[in-house]
Formats: sequence, structure tokens, C-alpha cells
Amino acid sequence: MKNILVLCTGNSCRSQIAEGYLRHFAGNKATIYSAGIETHGVNPKAIQVMAEDGIDISHHTSNNVDEYINIRFDYVITVCDNAKENCPYFPTKAQRFHYNFPDPAKATGTPDEVMNEFRLVRDMIKTYSVDFINQHFAHDSQ
Repeated sequence: MKNILVLCTGNSCRSQIAEGYLRHFAGNKATIYSAGIETHGVNPKAIQVMAEDGIDISHHTSNNVDEYINIRFDYVITVCDNAKENCPYFPTKAQRFHYNFPDPAKATGTPDEVMNEFRLVRDMIKTYSVDFINQHFAHDSQ
């Protein structure tokens, strides 16, 4: 079983959404963790947009990356530039991947416009997650 860490600044939106999708698409092929350089709590709008797509992340917690320093990760995915620049060294041979998704928590406008930004970012992360699992686990028979 492979270990995947998704890392962002506050572990409240992007990494939580990615954790939900990676967990969904990987099934029993990987253990998925998410963390932040800081912890800001799971954003209720992230929970809402994931529920709209049938993924329940309401039980997720916001974790600091330091909590996972002793886990041997196979993959570390940073989902924002701040996390990429501040990602601590993991004493493993983890492959690192990076995609700078927009931060939906910074969206402005009407409540509908803000939720549409969350949906847009959710869909971008969903596509990335499907592609990541297909690329790295396509031949796993676990």
C-alpha cells in the first residue's frame, strides 16, 4: 500500500478536496493524508461542494504537516505554491508533484459566485486526482 500526502497552506480547502477525491479514486491501493503548513480547519464550503459530488469530507480534520513527519510517503503532492516553497524535508524517497490550484477561500462576490468558484476548483482537483491515480496506480492489482 502506498502513502500519499496532499499538502497546502491551511489544510482547509484544496488539500481536503484532493484527499477526498484521491481516497475515492484510489480505493484500497493507497492511504491518503492531507496536511497544511498551518491548520485553518476544514472549510464548510469545501464540505458542501464535495457533498454535491457525492463525497463526504465532513469527518476530515485539519492537520499540520509536522504530525506526519514519521510516515514514509511514496508521493507528496503540493496543491499551492506556498506549500511547495515551504514543504519540509521528508526522510523518504517520496516523489514530489505540484499543481498550483486557485484558492477558492479567497473568492469574492455574491454567495453564488463564491460557491461557483469552489465548484470550479473542485472540478479541477477532481480531474487532477483521477489522472494522478490512473497514472500511478493503473497497473496495481491490490
